[in-house]
Amino acid sequence: MTTAQIKDVLALATARLAPAGEYIFDEGAEAASFHLLLDGHIQVERLNAEGDRVISLHIPPGQLFGIAKALGRTTYPASAVAAVDCVVLSWPMSQWSEFADRYDGFATETYSVIGARMAEMHNRIMELATQRVEQRIACALLRLSEKHGRQVEGGTEIAFPITRKVLSEMTGSTLHTVSRLLSAWERDEIVKSKRKHIFVLDPSRLEQLAQ
Repeated sequence: MTTAQIKDVLALATARLAPAGEYIFDEGAEAASFHLLLDGHIQVERLNAEGDRVISLHIPPGQLFGIAKALGRTTYPASAVAAVDCVVLSWPMSQWSEFADRYDGFATETYSVIGARMAEMHNRIMELATQRVEQRIACALLRLSEKHGRQVEGGTEIAFPITRKVLSEMTGSTLHTVSRLLSAWERDEIVKSKRKHIFVLDPSRLEQLAQ
């Protein structure tokens, strides 16, 4: 998009700071707005049959989210929660069709976002169907560190808190198995966990485990 087009779009946006833990929108609510994450990380949650919230996806900075209109929906298919303090731009959903018609770059970005998320979901389904639990957990940590990692002394820190329970939900494994494997990998100095934060210390060895 040209600078003039970007200015036109930004002029219609509402900016907000969403502190960690705040819900941007809830699953099943009317899709009144769509959003762009400027800074921070968003976790996407779904309710399971028992009514428990399960984290299905994480969204990095620079991506659109809450794009129900692009999926042909009038309600949000999942909840979006600030995993850390976030800066979010929002537009009324009524602007969606106008932006898509007027700005080719906007439509292209939308297709790109949807395609990338579908590809990630397909990869995770394949992992669940074909890989051992050790491989699935290693793949999940690699994916999180690559998409949401920040370089720190000695390795890469996943930029938001992630518990062992969440990691077990994301990989279709048990909390006991995740705890056992992370403890073993910590002894081998492949990863490190500290106050709900996970650090990847040796990505090449983690890649070997994933394969």
